[in-house]
Formats: sequence, structure tokens, C-alpha cells
Amino acid sequence: MTNKLAENIRNLRKQRSLTQEQLAEVLGVTTGAVYKWEAGLSQPELNTVMEIADFFDTSVDVLLGYEMKDNHIAKSVQRLKDYRHEKNREGLTEAEKALKKYPNNFDVVYNSAVLYMVFGIETSEKALLNRALELYENSRILISQNTDPKINESVICGSIAEILLSLGESDRAIEILKENNAGGLYNDLIGVIVVAEKRCDEDAHEYLANALLEHVIALIRTITGYFNLFYNKKDYESAKAILKWGIQVISGLKNADKISFFDKMECVFLAHISWVQKCLGEAEEAKKSLLRAKNIADKFDACPNYDMSRIKFVKLKEKANAYDDIGTTAMMGIEAALEAFNDEELLKLWRGIVENEKEEY
Repeated sequence: MTNKLAENIRNLRKQRSLTQEQLAEVLGVTTGAVYKWEAGLSQPELNTVMEIADFFDTSVDVLLGYEMKDNHIAKSVQRLKDYRHEKNREGLTEAEKALKKYPNNFDVVYNSAVLYMVFGIETSEKALLNRALELYENSRILISQNTDPKINESVICGSIAEILLSLGESDRAIEILKENNAGGLYNDLIGVIVVAEKRCDEDAHEYLANALLEHVIALIRTITGYFNLFYNKKDYESAKAILKWGIQVISGLKNADKISFFDKMECVFLAHISWVQKCLGEAEEAKKSLLRAKNIADKFDACPNYDMSRIKFVKLKEKANAYDDIGTTAMMGIEAALEAFNDEELLKLWRGIVENEKEEY
């Protein structure tokens, strides 16, 4: 096993934005003592180690950085995951055995918490839910051990809130979600709870609107990623299908009487579709797609609007505008998309459409 005390004290101090002098003052020691600890020239006494661990909200073994050099923990964690996937309640007994053996290991504590939560929520058993809460709180203390980028303290707090909801403690659940809602992570869940609890419809609408916009923008990025994936694999049918589905999503959120950012995005998707259609030998369909793109682009560029409150279902207290890197106008966005394919024939078709102002779709 390896002692990482010096490194951990230094890292924890910097995470709290403390100087060596400030930490020394908190612990009642000299600045020189803290310097020597962090340099590995000396080590604090056991009582001081316990004080440091308590101050930084961690455990002594985590602070010391001891790591077991065997595969027992990994195997125990994998068994817990397997029990969860199989929905086998024997996993609860396995979890308690693992917790007795490795009470301060993040992976064990966290995966045991997930196991208890899954069974607790499915069966509404309060004892299981309360045990899950206890374990999640313990996993927050041990979070510095975590190596999984998909897990952080906000994710853990989301699980805690979900359990509190199952226990009928919606006030605490909402409070925790709001405190850990960085980047709008829990906007959708907060909105759902507020509506379900019949609290403030205006607040619910705000949270749900922000969630809708965040998810749709993420969906547009995802569709673009899928298109590029299929493009690289020359899977043109799949590329066309994902783009057409994306346009259906965008169209369903557009207000017919309001120009919006989604009009601009639809133009670019249509430009991409035209190229796919050309690759598939659908020349006439490709031309129709470009004509439709130009028609929409003309309307958008005549009165561009990036106000996201113009999207259907969206109602915001604070103004929110969209932004993109596809060009300052919809027409420029189409042109840039087509140029990226380096297809002179398609570009010639597009420029012919642009020059013929009287041609209609």
C-alpha cells in the first residue's frame, strides 16, 4: 500500500482555495509544519491527521491514500452491479458483506447505495430507501476516490433527491435539486415535481422550458454527430433518416407565425439532406430540398430572430438567445454546409437556385 498523505493534504487545501498559512491557523500549528507535511519531510501526529480528515470532510484512510493492491474490491463491485442488472435481491446481502469488508471504499459504498435505491424505489420499502440514503451520504464523503467521470457529487445528490421523493419528502428533494442544478442538470425533474405538487405553475413552466431548450439543442448536436458518423461510413440511407427525423423534431417546435432560430437550423439540415440525396441518385429530391432550404432561409434572413421564447411551449422570465457558428445568415449557413462536401455539381445547382429568384418550391 502507498501513503499519499502529503499529496492529499496539498490537493485538498488547494481545492478549498486555502493557503498554507490559513490551514495552519485552522489546525493550530505553524505554517512550517504544514509546509513539511506537504513536502513529505514530516507527518502530522495521529490526532492531527484525524482533525485534517474532519476539516476536509473525508475519512482518515482516504486522506492517507491507502490503496489495496488486490482485485477483491473490483470483483465485489462487479458482483453488486450484476445483482442490480439481474434485479436479484440477494445482492443486498452481498452489499452488506462488501460494506463490512470495505466500509470506506467509494466504489463499494456507491454501488451498494444504487442497489438499495433500485429495490427500495421498486418496492416502496422505506427501510431500503433509508439505507440507500445513508450510503449515498457516505459516498459523498468518499467522493475523492471516485474515478468514474460519469459520477460526481451533483449526480449523487440527484439520486438522494429521487429517494426523498419516494419517501414523500418533496420539499427536501426540490431543495437539494436546486442546490445542485449547475448547468440546468435537473431542470426537467424540478419542473415535474413542482407541477406534481401543484405548487407554482409559473416556476414549473420556467424549469420545463429551460429543460426543453437544453435537450433540443443537445439533440440537434447529437443528430449532427450521427450524420457525420454515417457520412464517414458512407451509410447514406441512415444519414438521410436521422436528418429527416431531426427536421420533424424541429418543425414540431416551431410556431407557424414566428420566425425562430430553428428555421435556420432546418435550412442547414436540408442542405445536408440534399447532398445525401444526390449520393443516392435522387437528383430531383436533392433539388427540392435545396429549394425548400432557400425558401425558409429567405424568410429567416428577412427578419432574423434568435429569441428562444419564440419556440413552441417555451415561456421564459429572462430573455435567452441562441447562437451558432454556421454563419451570420441562414443563406451563409447553407452555403457553408454545401461547400464542406466539396461537391461542385451540388454547389452549381444551389447557386443556380439562388440566382433564379422567381423559382418557387
